[in-house]
Amino acid sequence: MKAYRIIWFCGWMVVQVGVLAQPRRQRDTAGVDTVRHDTAHTAEKLLLEQQKRAEVDSALRAQLQTEMKRSSGNQERTRELQGQLSRLLAEDSSRRADQLRRIAELKKNTPGFPVVLNEDTIFRLYTKMGSFGAEERAEAVSRRVTRLYKDYAFSPDSLRLLPTEDGFDIAYRSDLIVMSVSKLDALWFDTSVDSLAADYRARIGAEVLKEKKANSWNNWVRRIAWMAVVLMGLAIFVAGLRWLFRRTTYYVRRNREKFAHGLRFRKYQLITPLKLEQLVLQACSALRFVLVLLAGYIALLLISGLFTATEKWTDTLLSWILTPARKALHGFVHFLPDLFTIIVIWFIFRFVVKGVKYLAGEIGKGTLVISGFHRDWAQPTFNIVKFLLYAFMVVLIFPYLPGSASPAFKGVSVFLGVLISLGSSSAINNIVAGLVITYMRPFKVGDRVQIGEVTGDVLEKNMLVTRIRTIKNEDVTVPNSMVLSASSVNFSANIRPEDAGLILHTTVTIGYDTPWKKIHAALLEAAGRTDRVEKSPEPFVLQTGLDDFYVSYQLNVYSKEPNRQATIYSQLHQHIQDACNEAGIEIMSPHYQSMRDGNATTIPGDYLPKDYEAPPFIVRRQKDAEE
Repeated sequence: MKAYRIIWFCGWMVVQVGVLAQPRRQRDTAGVDTVRHDTAHTAEKLLLEQQKRAEVDSALRAQLQTEMKRSSGNQERTRELQGQLSRLLAEDSSRRADQLRRIAELKKNTPGFPVVLNEDTIFRLYTKMGSFGAEERAEAVSRRVTRLYKDYAFSPDSLRLLPTEDGFDIAYRSDLIVMSVSKLDALWFDTSVDSLAADYRARIGAEVLKEKKANSWNNWVRRIAWMAVVLMGLAIFVAGLRWLFRRTTYYVRRNREKFAHGLRFRKYQLITPLKLEQLVLQACSALRFVLVLLAGYIALLLISGLFTATEKWTDTLLSWILTPARKALHGFVHFLPDLFTIIVIWFIFRFVVKGVKYLAGEIGKGTLVISGFHRDWAQPTFNIVKFLLYAFMVVLIFPYLPGSASPAFKGVSVFLGVLISLGSSSAINNIVAGLVITYMRPFKVGDRVQIGEVTGDVLEKNMLVTRIRTIKNEDVTVPNSMVLSASSVNFSANIRPEDAGLILHTTVTIGYDTPWKKIHAALLEAAGRTDRVEKSPEPFVLQTGLDDFYVSYQLNVYSKEPNRQATIYSQLHQHIQDACNEAGIEIMSPHYQSMRDGNATTIPGDYLPKDYEAPPFIVRRQKDAEE
């Protein structure tokens, strides 16, 4: 019993001294990796201490079992020893569970370092051995495995397992220790040290043989031959492709009159035959470039897969194509439900717009009459409703577009919105003014109007501008905001059959010596001779002023052709001159001064009698009073 206690106490003291003897580490605040390394190092130490304690407990269990055999006749002593043995087994089970938990935590933070041969990983090492860390240990084992690979007489049977105090050594022949496998390595994988060492030995032998076979002279010759075949096939393919596209180009140019008819949409020539020929040839060139690039890429894949050093490039090159293609395919598949939703929304709004267009057409033709809604409002209102419907459709479709929820998409949308809002203030003003003008109905297309200083016929009226053609055939573009802010005159507002028409007026000045009735008759006669002047209501004359030298007579006539004002005014003035001359009326406009004695009249000679003579000067002589 004393021996058992002495052994147990010595083992406990060894463990405690090992724990206390470890230098206290200071926390590294420079980064998380240092803390993680210290934690893994501490956990490895605790695993080693628990392993030593497990060995002490194993010795104690053996001692207890020996004492139980000796005291087989003493029941009380046997029960005491069995209790101690049960406690040791429970402690061992608890220690085992704690080891597994610590190993699981270590695996989360320990990536492992690969043992490699020609860039191929054989296995990974996770634990240190002595003063060598896991990384240094893996590099050393890799160098030794490389020495085995360079040995021309290598044989896997020459690899042996040599037992050591802490596990096994994998030795090659008798002069090279390839690596050592410790109990901590076996504990990491929850296996026995002999089975782990045997597995490492088998892996090393198999990998060395595989690399030797892969890099033999026969394989190198075979690979170079296959590489030559691939390059030759690539050259033949490129040459054949070049010949084929040359023939295609020659055929297209030779038969351009037969096939190149251009592209028309109704009566509009979208693409000319020459442009269509150029597009076809450019498409052929682009297709040839893509095929050559694809062939070169496939040849590179085949060549990189022939050699061990470049074999890993094959997966990388394939991933460059397959990964984006796979993502695009998955994205398209996931987008299909949203695509069908967008199509349904589009069809719904398309039929709604068609229904609104039908109603607008019926109102515009006068078939459908809505009280207070003018016929000429139909088309502008339809345009506004169509814009609002399509805008609402875009709002509904937007969340279903791919990438609409990404921050980049939102940022670009906000940026474009700011640009549009800052750069379109004047355009928005014109659009609002266009809407107001549409529903104010101050004029319509074809009316003769005067806007500010511009007079002419309205050619076009849209949401932004109004276009006017003057009487000199000058096309003037007036922004709608200016139309709304300036005064406008519509000469064509009252030319319907039930209206009297536009009043055209002109003023002549006649001296006081001519009776006004005679002047009225002459002016009305001139109005009756003028074309495009309405007979009913009848023309009329207004005396608008009694000035110092003359009387102002204003002739007013009705006309329903305001677009011909210049011609009407010209004819009216001609007939006024004729009528006044025929009536013997001199037009003193604006001023006319003469000495009536001895001067001829201002009436043209065609209107005077043939025996007309200018009156002589009248000289009166007055006798002196004395006579």
